Parts: sequence; structure tokens; C-alpha cells
Amino acid sequence: MNDSLLQMLRCPEDKSPLTVADAGLIERLNRAIDAGNLFNLAGEQIERHLQSGLIREAEDRLYPVVEHIPMLISGEAIPLGQLDDVGNG
Repeated sequence: MNDSLLQMLRCPEDKSPLTVADAGLIERLNRAIDAGNLFNLAGEQIERHLQSGLIREAEDRLYPVVEHIPMLISGEAIPLGQLDDVGNG
């Protein structure tokens, strides 16, 4: 993702800056998807593997990036606390 674009993007809820998720986190999320244990804030089960994501400053939510487009909609955010809840953390 272009650095200048990333600097302009903000969390839609708290307006904090976003950072690109590291490969290790994406791998953990994809394992949770494989196990059927990952849901977004809207309560929908995540079924497609993630290629990338943006994390807000509090590091508690990830916004998926789908086909190079950040999904900056509150309901699309993935609460990262789920990783601890299912024993992946």
C-alpha cells in the first residue's frame, strides 16, 4: 500500500491512524478462518483468506484489504481479541 495513502487513512470509528498488519498476524487470522472461528463486527463468519489488513492504533481491530481496497466499514472490522478467545494467541 502506498505510504502517502496509508497516512491519510483513518479508523472510521475512532479516527486513529492505521498500520499494515504483519504477515504473522495475517497467518494467525487465516488459521482461525480455516477453523471457522473468525467473525467480523457485524457477526458474519469470515470465510475467505485474508491477504492484507489495516490495524487501528489500539491494535484491537483489523480492517481487511480486499483486492487492494481497504474495507473501512465498522461492521467489516475483525475484532482481534478473537484470536485469544480461540487459543491462537
